[in-house]
Parts: sequence; C-alpha cells; structure tokens
Amino acid sequence: METRSLINRRGLNLFAFAALALALSSPALQAGTSDPSLVLTRGPYLQSGTRTNIVVRWRTDDPSESKVRFGLAANNLNREASDETPTLEHSVTLNGLTPNTKYYYAIGTSANILASGPDYSFTTAPAGNKPTRIWAIGDSGTASSQARAVYDQYRSYSANRHTDVWLMLGDNAYGVGTDIEYQNAVFNMYPEMLRNTVLWSTMGNHETYSTEADGRHAYFSIFDFPIGGQAGGVASGTEHYYSFDYGNVHFVCLDSEESGRTEGSPMLVWLQEDLAANTNEWLIAFWHSPPYTMGSHSSDNVNDNFGNMIEMRANIVPILESYGVDLVLGGHSHNYERSFLMDGHYGFSSTLSPSMVKDSGSGRPEESGPYLKYSRGPAPNEGAVYIVAGSSGWATFQVGRHPAMHSAILEMGSLVLDVDGPRLDAKFLRETGAIDDHFTIIKGAAPEPTRFATFHVRDGMAQAQFKSKAGRQYRIQRTTSLTAPDWDHASGPIVATGATTSWSGHTGPGIDESYFRVVELD
Repeated sequence: METRSLINRRGLNLFAFAALALALSSPALQAGTSDPSLVLTRGPYLQSGTRTNIVVRWRTDDPSESKVRFGLAANNLNREASDETPTLEHSVTLNGLTPNTKYYYAIGTSANILASGPDYSFTTAPAGNKPTRIWAIGDSGTASSQARAVYDQYRSYSANRHTDVWLMLGDNAYGVGTDIEYQNAVFNMYPEMLRNTVLWSTMGNHETYSTEADGRHAYFSIFDFPIGGQAGGVASGTEHYYSFDYGNVHFVCLDSEESGRTEGSPMLVWLQEDLAANTNEWLIAFWHSPPYTMGSHSSDNVNDNFGNMIEMRANIVPILESYGVDLVLGGHSHNYERSFLMDGHYGFSSTLSPSMVKDSGSGRPEESGPYLKYSRGPAPNEGAVYIVAGSSGWATFQVGRHPAMHSAILEMGSLVLDVDGPRLDAKFLRETGAIDDHFTIIKGAAPEPTRFATFHVRDGMAQAQFKSKAGRQYRIQRTTSLTAPDWDHASGPIVATGATTSWSGHTGPGIDESYFRVVELD
C-alpha cells in the first residue's frame, strides 16, 4: 500500500489517497507465445468499434511488426490485418466486418502469436435495433481492491450477458493520469473485458494533471476515438468530444475539462450539428463534471474546477434537452446520485421549481411507475434523468443533497443500463452485489390514467402520490364508508406540474376507517 499526496499542475494539493496497484496480469496473455524475447506488456484492448470496423491495440517491450489474425471461429482465423512498421504501441484496424457478428482474433507478428484463445473475441455493432447492455463506471482509477470488487460484482451480475457498450466517465487513473497509473488502474484491473469489449471514455480532471514526454496527456495516447464520424454521428475532428451509435442509441461524449463550454465554442457548434442529424430513438450523453451534484463536489460552487459544472449546466444542458436527451451520465463526485425526470433547470440548486420536474416519482414500475416519454424518437423537452456514477473506485463524502435528486447514495458501485426497443432499465449495482437503486424509462407511452401510485398512513397522516397531467387540477376526497359513500374534500384544488403529484393530509380526527380517492376537476 502506497500513500501519495496528489499535486496538480498548478501546485495545488488535491488530496491524499491510498492506491493499491493490483498485480492482475493474466498468464493467459502469454498464451501461444513462441518467442519469449518479445513480451506483451499491455492489452490487447479494443477501440472505436463500428458495424464494419474495429481497432485492436497492444504494447510490447521491444519494437516489432503488428499482425492480427481473425475469423468466425477461434480455431479458424482465416483473415488478417497487419502493419509492418516496428513499434512498441501496436494499433491495427480490422475492416470489412459484418454487422452484429462475433469474431475471434489473435495478436502478434508474422512469426509469433502473443495472445489468442476462445476469450479473445468481439462482436461488431448491429445495423439496427438490438437489446443493448451498457456498463458505466466513474472515478474508477484508484487501482484498489475495492475498485476490483466493483468490477467482479459486475462480471458476476453479467456473466450470461455480453457487455455491448462500456463507458468510463473520467478520472480513470489517479492521481494525475500518467501512463503507469493507467497501467495499474485500467489495464491491470480489467484485462478480461478489455480484450472483448470496446472501451469508450470521457476525460476527467485528473487526466489533465500530467503530460508524457511527447507533451500530450497520456489519455490521448492510450485511446483511439472516432473523430471522423466513422462510428455514427457527425465528425468532431478531435478526441476531446465525439459521438457513436449502437443499436437504437446515439451516444455523445463531451469534454467538461479542457474544451470551450460557452456559446459559439467549437464543441457547442459541433454538438448542435451532431444532434440535428441524429434520428436514433435514444440519446445518451456523458462527460465527467456533472451539471447537478452535491456529493464530494457541489455543482453550485463557482470555484470548483473553474466553474465547469455551472457552464455545462447553463450552456450544454439546454442544447441536449432541446434535442430530446434521455439520460446524462457524469462522475467527479465520489458517490451515486440520480435525478427525477426533469427539464429546464439551468441555474443553481435554489432555482429548481416544481414545473422543472416532469415526473417527481421514483421511476420504478412497482412504485409510482416508470418515467414515460410520449414520443419514440428524439423529441424536445420531454425530460431526462441525470446520474452521477462516480463511486466505482471509492465513495468519499457528500456535502449535501441536491433537490433535483431522487436518490443520493454514498456507496461504491457501477451503473448497469439495458435498452430494449422503447424501454430503458437502469440499476445501481453495489460492490456487494446489492442493487441500491433502479428505475425505468419507457418511450412512446401514453400518459397514465389518474390513479394513486403510492399511499401510506402513519401517525394519523396520509402521504400519497398520484398520476397526473401537468397543468390539470385534482382534488383528494375522503369517505368513511363505501356502502353509501359521502365524499368530502380532504384537499383543496391541487395543480399538477408533472406526471406524478404528491399530497399529504390528515386521515380524519377520531375516524378509525377512511377511504380516499383522487379526482380530476373539470
């Protein structure tokens, strides 16, 4: 165990933490090696997967040529792609692949195979709709046994289900994002998934605190992202931000750390062009510093990371919502937070009003019901859920509770998303295997009829939620008998602001038995 004090590039003492560099290198990486003089030191790992192409990367201790053999069976690798230029950093693009097809591969040179076997495989992106499993981890880069527990529990949970899309939400390697820290926190941590699942990432603030010998952040040397629009979406021309498609989901990765975040900046111009061209049913955006949080950081703090959370909320969120974003993922705060279905909240937490919450329920089918969006496609301003999933490496503390949040959990875990046609199911999976939060979004659904969604009585007080339509008026009524009911008013007129409305009131003094109903006025 090594304790370090992290200093950023401006000389500020960030924090101290204990990082355990796990020795997780698998002997299987050397399977098939015929020349021990050439040693595989990183990977293989997969990048920029599309319907017809994928990038296979690895590192060796000595320069050599690069060759990938691949095919439809582990024992029949009848195709190959290569680069004869000797290098330590190997990157080979496989072209001409068939959509939604599983391929097996081996890496090495013309004379040697450095890694091969039945677990070295990948599946290309589908040409159309397909049930999609997404795994998202944030601030995972502690290289600790606790981070490994988060990974192990996900592997157990998803043992019988291939992961289609893997997202990292930044701060992937503490303390300052160097290449060796990436080796410990990423490549030694997730070797099994890296070899068969494409990894997509956004930049965290800790990725910006160091540069390598070539003057670049290690982050940009490690990852290959589709800056030319080859994975779907509009070409961004930069690895700071990009987009890609998988099934009926359009993913947008943004940069909350180094790119301009004000109106007219290149990232915002590109974002509008990209979203205007999108026709996919689902839109998921992800970046590091979230627009809403009161975990280990506060999105109200103008001095936190140069106010980037405030600028992302004020300038980026309105664009996303105008193009029908469904889910926004972030990290930075080392906890889990999940909002209600909401739209139009672009200021500080004190400015949140009831009209900005499209559905104040839990989003759980067995409670107040799933969050419903009436359009199937990317329709504007029907509401989005905002998630902070920054506890995949540690759970540190919370400075408060943001009023936009339905859930705020100070525990370690990861986010599991399943998209199947018009339905999205989300789960916060703990490192213990427990599921501490879940919700569902359904698109193309009509508003629910007026009904009580939840009803609880305690100490003479009734607390209820009922399904409603924004702008309509409702009243709670009460009677002591259903045989010959005489309904009286338990509430005055209630103006609904969203799809779920809350009410609380007395059950009735001296009454042992009461019945309640909710009626829509007019």
